[in-house]
Amino acid sequence: MLTVPAVVDDAQYEFTSVQAVRGTEARTVAKWEKDGWELDRRDQGLLRTELVFRRVKPATFGASVLAALRRLSPTAQRSLLAVAGVLVVLAVAGGVIDGTRGGGGDAEPAASSTETSAEPSAASPATQEPAATSSAAPKAPVADEVLTVENNEDLAALLAITDPSLPAVGQFAAEYRGRTIEFDGNIATMNNHGTYATRYDILIGAGDYSEASSAGPNFQFRDVNITSDLHLTGTVPDTIGIGDNLRVVARVGDYNSTQELFFLEPVSTEVR
Repeated sequence: MLTVPAVVDDAQYEFTSVQAVRGTEARTVAKWEKDGWELDRRDQGLLRTELVFRRVKPATFGASVLAALRRLSPTAQRSLLAVAGVLVVLAVAGGVIDGTRGGGGDAEPAASSTETSAEPSAASPATQEPAATSSAAPKAPVADEVLTVENNEDLAALLAITDPSLPAVGQFAAEYRGRTIEFDGNIATMNNHGTYATRYDILIGAGDYSEASSAGPNFQFRDVNITSDLHLTGTVPDTIGIGDNLRVVARVGDYNSTQELFFLEPVSTEVR
């Protein structure tokens, strides 16, 4: 998501863009309009449509106060400043009085731990055995097991969803952040990252590639080089692109609920 403030008709706007699967644009627009955004434009692609929204940028507290002061008459402004000055004087005077009251009298010294220690009672032996301590070494952390659809029900459910905006996507990202997952996926879209010619933002879908439907969250390899960052294994092709089916091993990263993007860090990638 790229949020940019802009001044239009004396109003300052912020803009954001969202990728929506073809056929779900109306639902996405309704969702964002409910949150106060206004559709500015749309760029329709083969599988997904980029929707650009805008809304009036909320004023900060300080800016709101200054704007309110400017609307007052000069007489009212001087009166308000005079009241503020009186309040400051009263606050300083109150602090001096509290400090004077709190300075009187010396506090009783606290009894030392040596003076208050009790003598051994007659009912107890004078010499006691030391408390038992555990000499067992702490357990080593469990190795990072790679999560698959076979050993993790949450991942299986995540890859089966058809709405990438579901709260379950963010919940999975928060619970399993930093863990390694492995699944069959495909390259849904692939664009240059910014102005770079050899670095890409790759959108990964779950399962095999299809022009008619998609599944799973909007996984993304962001700002990656195909040769050095994807860690291609198996039979390495000369190039990869939209429509290629992959076997993905990656670490779970952050989830951007505004863009509905689930970021992954590639560990290994194999073209199926």
